Amino acid sequence: MTFHSRKLALSAALAIALSGSAYAADEVKFRYLASQGGLSAHELAAELGYFEGTGITIENVGYATGGPASLIALASGDVEIGSAATSAVLNSIIGGNDFVAAYPSNGINDEVQSIFYVLEGSPIREIKDIAGKTVAVNTLGAHLDYTIREALHSVGLPSDAANQIVVPGPQLEQVLRSGQVDVSAFGYWQTTFEGAAKQKGGLRAIFDDTDVLGEIAGGFIVLRRDFIQKHPEAAKVFVEQSERALDYARENPEETKAILGKALAERGENADIAQFFRGYGVRPGGKAVERDLQFWIDVLVREGKLKEGQLSANEILYSPETASN
Repeated sequence: MTFHSRKLALSAALAIALSGSAYAADEVKFRYLASQGGLSAHELAAELGYFEGTGITIENVGYATGGPASLIALASGDVEIGSAATSAVLNSIIGGNDFVAAYPSNGINDEVQSIFYVLEGSPIREIKDIAGKTVAVNTLGAHLDYTIREALHSVGLPSDAANQIVVPGPQLEQVLRSGQVDVSAFGYWQTTFEGAAKQKGGLRAIFDDTDVLGEIAGGFIVLRRDFIQKHPEAAKVFVEQSERALDYARENPEETKAILGKALAERGENADIAQFFRGYGVRPGGKAVERDLQFWIDVLVREGKLKEGQLSANEILYSPETASN
């Protein structure tokens, strides 16, 4: 898919050529599963021409229903790029997959976060009130699931006190307004759906994930370690140019919305929701820090899924040295 103008493509390609730093040693294709209503940083990088002349191509081979499904496709070799919440990535690694967290796909901060909504007249007012209630999330075993568990734990309730059900992102508003669920959780990567629902009114936010987790990377783009070792230069360029796109989005929000809108239209999705895109919420430079992973490692240790010291953030985070490890 190509949505940028010819002039933009030529300018981007020229910038890459002049920099002399963005060349993969071989021709490498990165396949991935897209997310409804959103555009990953590597997709944005491709649209901006950042991979032109590098030997790298990226190919959309369908949609992921959620992060765990994306990781299953990555583990099976159906794609080269996975994308999932940090907790899901860690659970997959615990399960035996040798994955590397390449770069933060999104983050949560004061501008971008997952928000838990109820209808305006709902008696639910705070976290403790979701106990025994039905909460719609896009998938189980990922960010929203673990945020709910951590929120309940933070107020002294059992982490499984709420009833979570899976609802695709485009239907989160519908199931809430129709009374099929008590709460709909719009993830940090679903600000487009959240913005469209909020604009219509009648909804009230009860909490967001920054209230529970603070500022932190919400999820990661994930590569297999053996793939990185086979294509070290391509992996390096892929990560660097994707991080560059994250900076572009922060510095050029309106242009990014326009690119997202064109991408959604090309996919047959509702392009109007692109206006509600609030950014990726990552730090300048697109880099992760150890806490982004260590927070969830500590949670998994507390829940008995990991032993103390079994995993460390440094083992999982990508660095150019990953290829030699």
